[in-house]
Amino acid sequence: MGFHNMAVYNLLLFTLVLIIYILTICGNLLIIILVNYGKTLHSPMYFFLSQLSVSDIMLTTDIAPNMLNIVLHERTPISFSGCITQYYVFGTIETFECFLLTVMSYDRYLAICSPLHYTSIMKHTLCIQLVLASWLLSCSMVFIFTLGLCELEFCGPNVIDHFYCDLNPLLELSCSDTSKVQMEATLLCVPVIVLPFLLIVVSYTYIVVTLLNISSFSGRLKSFSTCSSHLIVVFLFYGTLIAMYLIPKKGQLRTTSKIMSLLYTVFTPFVNPFIYSLRNKDIKEIVKKIVYIRKS
Repeated sequence: MGFHNMAVYNLLLFTLVLIIYILTICGNLLIIILVNYGKTLHSPMYFFLSQLSVSDIMLTTDIAPNMLNIVLHERTPISFSGCITQYYVFGTIETFECFLLTVMSYDRYLAICSPLHYTSIMKHTLCIQLVLASWLLSCSMVFIFTLGLCELEFCGPNVIDHFYCDLNPLLELSCSDTSKVQMEATLLCVPVIVLPFLLIVVSYTYIVVTLLNISSFSGRLKSFSTCSSHLIVVFLFYGTLIAMYLIPKKGQLRTTSKIMSLLYTVFTPFVNPFIYSLRNKDIKEIVKKIVYIRKS
């Protein structure tokens, strides 16, 4: 059904989401191209950043095109298999990003707290292994959970009051007992959201302690600048995710829930490239070089 109670703003919403979607694809593709093009960006931090851009492109492509169709036609049909597939892809990418942001925080921890051992530990092979492990864990965990979701019976209402196939709207449509699936979802939040978030907090606690031991203010600022972009992305991503899935839904309006979902499925992938590019000197330098070469 999308934002059916805001039908008067459909054309404005369609235009806004379309612009954001195009800019998201272009911005994240630019990050991937720059990381592969610039030799100074061939480091673990930028390799993980390019993987984040890949997942952001996949996430917004899973949600935005169908959402544009819904907004344009006010409501759009979707098959059961199509709905489950959309949920599986969405769940896998969100889980992967949780793990990837944790890996990125570990990378920043090593770079700041153990700079002498950084290059010997964070080798390219380890980076690839960490990314592959994150994808494998994400795909398998969400697949097992999705199988449980498929076992539910859907024999009554078939109208999803949302703009994509998310867990809670799907459970509301089931005419069978959903307590088992809800319990599995709650338990899954521990290794997917809670533990990665705690590891990030621990990593940044050590980072802050190390930064406070640096005598010069310029030294602290220089070291902190290497992880400030990641910290902003973590706050944006986990802030909306925790508000959406860990805070009780009693009394929460459906429109509020949709707006929260819109933030982490469409808005966060859109702002990520800007956060990293606008706050990163290395990326700015590569862009300047490309512009200079083309002009000359």
